[in-house]
Amino acid sequence: MPNQIRASHILLMYDGSARSSATRSKEEALSEIEALAERIKGGEDFADVAREKSDCPSGRNGGDLGTFGRGQMVPAFEQAAFALEVGEGSGVVATDFGYHLIKRTA
Repeated sequence: MPNQIRASHILLMYDGSARSSATRSKEEALSEIEALAERIKGGEDFADVAREKSDCPSGRNGGDLGTFGRGQMVPAFEQAAFALEVGEGSGVVATDFGYHLIKRTA
């Protein structure tokens, strides 16, 4: 099991999520992230969708978070990211920051 991986993500925050200035409701954010997952499943490029829709500053870089090790991300995010194979994408992952789609890149 690797000690470090590289991943990208798309984050949709909602009103009340940690560090959020978003005005969408939690339900709206979930609906939107599920729609983004379908777009990616349908063949759209993960990085392009991240640049267009992610609320995280990493979205400018296609969602790239760089390399990180265990203990550097919140538990739900870490668990999902480390469970992925290189090139594989996650389903919707909920954290205190909002809803994520994660793609392991290395």
